[in-house]
Order: sequence, then C-alpha cells, then structure tokens
Amino acid sequence: MALPNVTDLDLNEARVLLRVDFNVPVDAAGAITDDNRIRAALPTIRYLQERRCKIVICSHMGRPKDAPDPRFSLEPAAARLAELLDGEVVLAHDTVGEHVEQLALDLPPGGVMVVENLRFHPGEKSNSPEFAAALARLGTVFVNDAFGAMHRADASIAGVPALMDRACVGLLVKAEVEALSKVMEQPSRPLVAILGGAKVSDKIGVIESLLRRCDALLIGGAMAYTFLKAKGQPVGSSRVEEDRVLLARRIAERCAERGIRLLLPVDHVVAQDLKADAENRIVETIEDGWMGLDIGPATSEAWAAEIQGAGTLFWNGPAGVFEMEAFSSGTRAVAQAVASCPGYTVVGGGDSAAAIAAFGLADKVDHVSTGGGASLEFVQGVDLPGIKAIREKGQASSRSGGPR
Repeated sequence: MALPNVTDLDLNEARVLLRVDFNVPVDAAGAITDDNRIRAALPTIRYLQERRCKIVICSHMGRPKDAPDPRFSLEPAAARLAELLDGEVVLAHDTVGEHVEQLALDLPPGGVMVVENLRFHPGEKSNSPEFAAALARLGTVFVNDAFGAMHRADASIAGVPALMDRACVGLLVKAEVEALSKVMEQPSRPLVAILGGAKVSDKIGVIESLLRRCDALLIGGAMAYTFLKAKGQPVGSSRVEEDRVLLARRIAERCAERGIRLLLPVDHVVAQDLKADAENRIVETIEDGWMGLDIGPATSEAWAAEIQGAGTLFWNGPAGVFEMEAFSSGTRAVAQAVASCPGYTVVGGGDSAAAIAAFGLADKVDHVSTGGGASLEFVQGVDLPGIKAIREKGQASSRSGGPR
C-alpha cells in the first residue's frame, strides 16, 4: 500500500495534530542559529492553512531530562514560525492536558498552535500509551512531517497514529521517501555513493545495502584510513578502527568481485595535531606522527570525474574535518562536484547536509535530506517506526472503509 500523505485526504476544516522536527540549534542567548528545519515544515503548514485546518504542532528539542527545562523550550521556534508565516502562532505552555486541549479547540480555521517540547514528558521516549492518548486528544487527524525523527519509536511517532481517526505523512516526508526510494529502488545508472565520516562501524549497514546496488563507492573521512590500513598502506597516526580492518578488507574484496569501483584517497592533507592552526601539508604517503585530516587535490580531481559520470548519486559524510578551514578543501570539492553533477543527486543529511549548506550549494542538488540517522536507516532498508505506523493505520482504515 502506498504511504498516505496530506494530498490523499479530505482535510477541510479538520483539527490536525502535526508532528514536525523543530529541533533547531540555538546559541547561549537562546537565539536560533539555523531555521532550516522550521522552513522545511512550511509547505505542509501552508497546505493545511489553505484548507482551514486547526493546526496543533508538536516537536521535540534537545535532550531535556524528561522534565520542563527552559533551555529547551520551543518558544523561540514558535516565534520564528510566526515570523515566517507572517501571522499569529499560539504557544501552549504544556504539551498535553485539558488546558492544551481547550486551546486546540478554540483555534480559528487556519490557526496555528505549538505545544511545548514533547521530551518534557517521560512518556514521549518510552512510547507511553497514556501519553500517546493525551497527544491524540489534541486533533482528529495526525500528520507526521518529522522525517528526522521517523527512526525513533517515540509516542508522538509510533504511538499516536493508531489512536487517531486518520493519519498520513506531510509533504516533507513524502519528498524524503520519494527521493531516497529513487536512489535505492530505481536509480539511473551508474549509481555512485560517497561515504565519509569518522567510523566504519557507523556505516556498516549502509555499506552492505549499497554493495547490493551501487556501481562506484567513494570512501573518505577518517573511515578511509581503516580501509587504507586494510590494503597495507601506511596511515601514520590517522584514526583507524583496528577491530574493523578485517571487515574493510572483506568489503574491498566484495567490491572487486562485483565490479564495483572502490575509490579511496590517493593523497591527503595531513597534520600532526587536530588543530585549526596546525602545520599541514599534502602527501601521498603518510609518515609516522602525521594524521590524515582531508583528501588531497589528486583525490578530489579523481572523485569529481567519477561524480560527473553518475546517473544517480548519494552522498553521506564529509571527506575531512571540514569545520576547520585548513581541512575543508576536499569536502568543498566534493560538494561542488555533486552540485554540478548532471545526474539525480541526494545528500543524506547530517554533516554532509551541513557542509553543502555551508558552501552555499544546497539549492544545486535534487534533494538534501533533513534526517541524518533516519536517511541512513532508510537506505539500509529499515522499516522506520514512523513510516510503519502511518502505513499500518492506512491499511487498517482501508480494511474498515474508514473516513478519508
């Protein structure tokens, strides 16, 4: 069964409980430093407003200890949403309860309310049936547009849908599922995958999934040095997962057996310390006492050529410590190559999404995922709890002939 989305349902004047991901970064003064996650929810919110829905928005933020904490209040997010919508947004000072329910009922058609941080209640992370039921009383229709949280079996993700009259995903989740499915199920060839980041162990499931699908695999970041050590190359003081060296060797062998082009760094930007002002140099062979912190220009050139030939491209993880200018050139080169790739391009959230945004190239790719962990689990083939809950609710409604 296709995943039901907001365009499939008659939502005119419905009271909608909308789960979003407003887990935005804030500075010490509580000011939002990046509002992209709020902006990502705007298409669904506006779609619901056009249908005169009463919109009750819920989200988590940060990691409070199952109790109210002003550092993690959604008040800044609600204020920013009001600015973006150029209209009033009510902020409820609790998440559930009779007072919050009455505020939801009193909303005018097209009105918007944000309830307080879901994680102020212990029932959210434990998927408490009582907390899920309290949330469900805030609306009659549930819309999940929080792709970044779809891999968490929390009450607001996995518990609520079954308790609502109807449930579906929003426009953001719809776009995420379509983009990632296009990569994994029907890619235009060749499919090129770029993986970076710190640990091979963090990406084992993703690599296994991609080995069944991709034509070329480019591995950078610190995880590349585990692969290079597996090939017997000197890696100096570079970060290596010693307990994953044998696994890396087997992955390389499987690539060779399947005709998958495995591209590892052939040159490196190295330093003796992981410091922004550390002396650095470009080398082909890493000597003792030096560590690889970025791919070098020859690698960048070879990777750009591979990327340009991609029919479909998936990128997750930076090529180096891009947060430091001295070690950002490789990731910048990858971002530029991805942005100019004529094929279908998907950036899989997390640090790679942050990198392509930092380089001002996010609008040059076909899709930038809003969910790092969720997109990786989706690529692995995991049935995400949030998607499963919506699908099962849709199947139950279809069998019962329930309302649309």
